[in-house]
Amino acid sequence: MAGAIIENMSTKKLVIVGVILLLFQAFSFMVGGLIAPSPTTAIHYLATKCVDAVKTHHQGSKWFMPWGPDECSKLRDFDEAMAKRIEANNIVFAVHIPLPNREMSPWFQFMLVILQFDIAFRIQNQIEDGALVTVDVGLAYRDDTLSEWIEMAHSIEHRKLSCNFTTTKTLENEGRYYDCDLLPFMEVGSVAHKYYLLNIRLPVNERKKVNIGIGEIKDIRLVSIHQNGGFTKVWFAMKTFLTPSILIIMIWYWKRITQMTRPPVLLEKIIFALGISMTFINIPVEWFSVGFDWTWMLLFGDIRQGIFYAMLLSFWIVFCGEHLMDQTERNRFSVYWKQVGPIVFGSFCLFIFDMSERGVQLKNPFYSIWASDVGTELAMAFIVVAGICACLYFLFLCFMVFQVFRNVSGKRLSLPAMTKARRLHYEGLIFRFKFLMLVTLACAAMTVIFFIISQVNEGHWHWGGYTVQVNSAFFTGIYGMWNLYVFALLFLYAPSHKRYGDEQSSSDQGGNSGEDIQLTTTITHVDGPTEIYKMTGKEAQE
Repeated sequence: MAGAIIENMSTKKLVIVGVILLLFQAFSFMVGGLIAPSPTTAIHYLATKCVDAVKTHHQGSKWFMPWGPDECSKLRDFDEAMAKRIEANNIVFAVHIPLPNREMSPWFQFMLVILQFDIAFRIQNQIEDGALVTVDVGLAYRDDTLSEWIEMAHSIEHRKLSCNFTTTKTLENEGRYYDCDLLPFMEVGSVAHKYYLLNIRLPVNERKKVNIGIGEIKDIRLVSIHQNGGFTKVWFAMKTFLTPSILIIMIWYWKRITQMTRPPVLLEKIIFALGISMTFINIPVEWFSVGFDWTWMLLFGDIRQGIFYAMLLSFWIVFCGEHLMDQTERNRFSVYWKQVGPIVFGSFCLFIFDMSERGVQLKNPFYSIWASDVGTELAMAFIVVAGICACLYFLFLCFMVFQVFRNVSGKRLSLPAMTKARRLHYEGLIFRFKFLMLVTLACAAMTVIFFIISQVNEGHWHWGGYTVQVNSAFFTGIYGMWNLYVFALLFLYAPSHKRYGDEQSSSDQGGNSGEDIQLTTTITHVDGPTEIYKMTGKEAQE
């Protein structure tokens, strides 16, 4: 019978393949750790206080530059504004991105801006509970220092203050600053222009209680975060190299499947679908973002990742189910609807959450779903539901893996009754199934580690005379790991040209154990992976 490559490959060749894959895995980590810089850069800005003498409340009528030949009329602090009788509505906070004598680049891919208020404590002007700051903000761009600023976005946003005063609220502590949380402010999905300008106003209206009870704001600080151009180039290079690699092995895999005299079975189909989703995430369409102002690339990248991870989670369920060896017909995707259902529902919740924020940001980069209580509760609801689905999925996956190991161990008790050659063949087969499932769990664990590390502060290790960028290494390493994982599946589960048993038929005919041996062959039988083979004496040769 013609089995899969994993069933017919010798242990020596399998070890060689494993070592080669491990070398590529180590190389993918080294590319990020030793070649690429850190994934992102954070730059701090202190907003310049400008005076709007003619009260141009519409942002498009005039833009205020914090420095340069067209710099605005500045204020050192609000005490100077009070001395000059300048009202709060006539003060504009200006921030130029980037810093002087620098330029932004399309290689930066995105720009995320975080807002923080410096608020001083005053007995007569304290921050009220649930205080809401109203911000009138405009964003403009230009590509040279002589051009006029072009408005890119304008919006009136609200941000809820969350501040703590760590000392006692007494007269002696007046002037000390509150400890305020960082606030999401702006996210742009592409950096297509060289210079950006933010003009921020804090309009005050006592009758409508706008910006009343927010304390004494002294300064506005911004933190701009963008992807490093060097890391972007390394990332694009990896995608460009891996795309044809997965595409070629996928075409080779499906060509072997179509050469079989039987139709493809479920496990073969879902492995091929996993290869398609990996190719979809690999295609380096980001190259076009360097020359085009495609602000939707962040959202598109999230959708591609979501499709791949949903397919990967579905594959793990089907993979374990097709190896349970419990004589249940499973060669249909509908059999797994109870297990795949939480994956689909959780993915849908995360998709709605992503569209609720990044989808809206395509029109208004200042929008944040976390800015309002309703939006926060809605976002948390989607995240919690998705988290519950993930926990249920993980528990069920662990249970299925336990069942597979238990059933395989039970089948091993019947192996001594077989001939030596066939027993060694099936012992190796069971070992490889166990090994591949352990590798699957290891990849899942590495994904969790990758997620956790990507959420903490960036760091680097010093190794001899080299500096290892930890975050970059994990980004490229995990990305390379999933490509190698899919590559290995497409290679090892492709049909083999070998026909095991032809040379052993004479010896097998003489060995009659009188005992039924039931083993599941995943993709070799004409009726699919759930067919149970009964091998007794002469029936053992196919």
